[in-house]
Amino acid sequence: MKKLSDQEILDSVKLGNQSDYAIIVDRYKNKAFSMLKRMLRNEQDAEEVLQDCFIKAYNSLNSFKGEAKFSTWFYRIVYNTALTRISSKKRKTENEMTSIEDHFDLKSDYDSKVPETNDMSKFIKDTVNRLPERYAVIINLFYLDELSCEEISKVMNISVSNVKVMLYRSRSALKDLIVQKNLVEEIL
Repeated sequence: MKKLSDQEILDSVKLGNQSDYAIIVDRYKNKAFSMLKRMLRNEQDAEEVLQDCFIKAYNSLNSFKGEAKFSTWFYRIVYNTALTRISSKKRKTENEMTSIEDHFDLKSDYDSKVPETNDMSKFIKDTVNRLPERYAVIINLFYLDELSCEEISKVMNISVSNVKVMLYRSRSALKDLIVQKNLVEEIL
């Protein structure tokens, strides 16, 4: 059986073959889940948001014009849905923390100089996740999901030149974080 393009599958779904949407789900679920796990830092939230994303995409198929690749359009849905979830969780957490801070003196015992694992891949991902959210997302999209600057610009709804600037700043912030936290020895 020949490998169908996304557009062929979507055309089939639009014609009423709803079960063909499962092919799209199978094709994109792993990368989208990885992206969501990195952004949300919670596997259960990532699973829930991923389901929401596939439902949103399915319900919006008629608005997909095919001007961009389906993957770019879908990753934009994933990205925006994740940002919405993050902002709603932050508001909830801030409200909860405001009342807690009034009663306790909170200090962290976390020592960032000691890596939690010897696994270099996990160590690097953890280090990237310490970056500000947008920086971590752009590094993950570019290096792990292997999206081009053009695709990232469509996903994040920013210009290609802004993607390049953010990528540069993200790399610089990652380098500064590694130097600041004395993590150079851990990487080498």
